[in-house]
Amino acid sequence: MAPDVERIIQSINLGDQDAVQLLLDSYNTQYAECFFFNTEAKERKKQQRLEEFRKNKIRDSAPNSDSDIDLDDERPDLLLREDLAAALLCFVSGQLQPAVLRTCLHTLRILSRDRRALGPMVTDSALFTLAHLGGINLLQPCQQQDKKKTEAQWDRTETQIHGKGASGCQGTADDDQRCAVSFSVSTKEVCDATRNGSDHHFFKQRGNEGHLVLTPGKKDAREEDSEEDGKADDGEVCRKEAMKVLCNLIYNSPQAQDRASALRLLQGLWESLKEGIWSSAPPTGLFYKLRLLFLLTALRPELRLQLQQERGVLVLTTALEQCLALRWAEGNQLITDSTSLPISKEMSQDVIEILKTIFNITHRFYKQEPDEEEAALYRHLAAVLRHCLLLSCDGADTLEQLQGHTVNILSALPLTCLDVLLAVPIEQASHKYEGVNMDCVHALLLFMDRRLNRGQKLKEKLTPVLSLLTESSRVHKQTRHYLRQKILPPMRDVAIRPEQDTMLRGQLVRLMTHVDTDVKDCAAELLFVLCKENVSRFVKYTGYGNAAGLLAARGLLNGRRNSGDGQFVSHYSSDSDSDTEEYREAKSKINVVTGRVEAEQPDPMEGMTEEEKEEEARRLIYLINKLSQDQIIQPMGVTTDGRLAPLWGQMRDCTGEEEEDLNLMPQGLKNKTMK
Repeated sequence: MAPDVERIIQSINLGDQDAVQLLLDSYNTQYAECFFFNTEAKERKKQQRLEEFRKNKIRDSAPNSDSDIDLDDERPDLLLREDLAAALLCFVSGQLQPAVLRTCLHTLRILSRDRRALGPMVTDSALFTLAHLGGINLLQPCQQQDKKKTEAQWDRTETQIHGKGASGCQGTADDDQRCAVSFSVSTKEVCDATRNGSDHHFFKQRGNEGHLVLTPGKKDAREEDSEEDGKADDGEVCRKEAMKVLCNLIYNSPQAQDRASALRLLQGLWESLKEGIWSSAPPTGLFYKLRLLFLLTALRPELRLQLQQERGVLVLTTALEQCLALRWAEGNQLITDSTSLPISKEMSQDVIEILKTIFNITHRFYKQEPDEEEAALYRHLAAVLRHCLLLSCDGADTLEQLQGHTVNILSALPLTCLDVLLAVPIEQASHKYEGVNMDCVHALLLFMDRRLNRGQKLKEKLTPVLSLLTESSRVHKQTRHYLRQKILPPMRDVAIRPEQDTMLRGQLVRLMTHVDTDVKDCAAELLFVLCKENVSRFVKYTGYGNAAGLLAARGLLNGRRNSGDGQFVSHYSSDSDSDTEEYREAKSKINVVTGRVEAEQPDPMEGMTEEEKEEEARRLIYLINKLSQDQIIQPMGVTTDGRLAPLWGQMRDCTGEEEEDLNLMPQGLKNKTMK
């Protein structure tokens, strides 16, 4: 049975806290995992449309989404939810019993999931109230105009309810009994809750940037176990609930984002976070504040700049150190403990939120040359990130997320600051090469391998690590040598195509013909750099057919490098490419295009006379010309600068003997050629 929203609002109006808690508990149970409050109407509408389609075999208009139903039918429910939100915002501004406050905030969290009914919750007064309940002291008072708007909404709600005379209410309340909005809420006055319901904030990878954002459909890892809140103090539980509501509002409403920026919510949140970070005790209960910080910096570019100017990278790096309990030796060297236990899931989630926010701040500085102070800060951060890469966590998925966000930040840092990834004593190394500690590079290689094997959302999940390994290989020869040993070992089996190889080389070569150009380019670039940007060596390991895309883009189809190309080529060492005995024996038989030894094929012109061969050549020219005239293909040739160009465009100075060939040219191209 659906909860009676009007009765809930009437109980709030009467100030009956026990009745409010009882009714809201029922409401919260009903909609705990609901993101569509009109599920029954939605299903009826879908069935009606399906029956109409089966009957008429035609659809008047395509629905915009699965939740596209008759808005007129839904309008009363939307208004009721807005009224309930307005009433609750008034109600939580007063002094309530701990359990009642917690239940009210839980209901507001559920209501904040519906983007169509956020009106009362995105005003300055509502955001101000929720911020105070969440333990954030805004530095700017709420505007009186929004206070009047909230009270006006409450007036409308009360009038509607009393006008309907809903059953179940004992009498009516006058204006003096109405809940008044108060903006003097302090954290000491925040009432407590004894337990916490399940939350439904969700996150996923967004674009090439590697962040996480909230989306419906998957439980937040923080809410899988409610025992944590049962152990927490009551004030902390209520503050968490208020922060969850704010997270939903900021994510779901551009208006809330605008008002949060105007109210300087970021500044109040930042001060609250710094108090927890700089305190002597280990930081606790910061998860939802960190998530709100991530959302604000992800959705508002001006807030990213503001946080960067507030030395956000330094403070958040300090927060990482405290979360991971890091101890420093000399310089950027960390004291590691091989016997330490995996970090808890709770701690890893805090670390992930910090990493996401750091990326928001640093991603635009990739190509900027840092000054001395910034370089020192980024090197210090890179040392912390190196530790994050080598961490062990509770749960493979958590480790994958943590390493993914770590890679995103590393790919955004200036290359000159990444030398600390290798500047680790060799005595601590599990993987070493040429006298250098390769633990970090090996972890990146394993991470890339896992992402390759998953094969999903390659642009978002794979391109950051490919770019990081490519650029690191360009500037650090030990990294390049190690990766080449693992990805491009000396060739022995020349009977299979490069893309058919089951090892890392084959996986990357297959990506060189991927439909997504970003994925294709990143994979080709990594292999090209591992070959020291040498065309013949690149073709050897990938085959000319797979390599043609990168070679054409760089003007290297003729095998000669243009001046100005490959600024790092001069930095590569002059070591030779040692061939195996198997490769040297089969080298003359390898098909350069496919990259393997092909089975011997019979000569298609065997037994033909010269006249027959000439006739066959003319027939092929005619067929190619016809395909070109029909614009199915366009014959191309390689220019002197190693790039592709239309073949007919090179026939500008044809002789009389070539006139017959020119007549075979498509008329449009022929006219252009003869100008």
